[in-house]
Amino acid sequence: MAAQLDHELIALAASSLSAIPDNNGDHTVTAAARTSNGLAFAGANVFHFTGGPCAELVALGVAAAQGVLAKDITTMVAVRRDEGKIRVLNPCGRCRQVFLDYNPDINVIVLDETGVQRTVPVRELLPFAYVYGAGGETVEEVATA
Repeated sequence: MAAQLDHELIALAASSLSAIPDNNGDHTVTAAARTSNGLAFAGANVFHFTGGPCAELVALGVAAAQGVLAKDITTMVAVRRDEGKIRVLNPCGRCRQVFLDYNPDINVIVLDETGVQRTVPVRELLPFAYVYGAGGETVEEVATA
């Protein structure tokens, strides 16, 4: 069952993006994170050709700098500008993996294939995800089966 859509969290991410001038290419995405007790944190991406951090990771860092770890985050959302409007942006693969690694119970607000905003568990965004240290069959076991 999908969690309820957190409109206030989307609004926080959107207001953070609205504070950045439209023509600023260094910060094109903002994100917001909510904790189980209602605290919210926002962050902006830092675009750089060397691969700057995504807004979602900055929001997690802002929360950590205030004593809130990713294990306490319940919901994440990112937004971007699209033809003058601010819209929800689905997280990239790296962010999905970070969410899963830091807190596999995080819910993420996304746009589904029809463009509708939904809240889904991060596990749904990464089926067959890489799990560090997970066991499984060895190559030899598969080859001899």
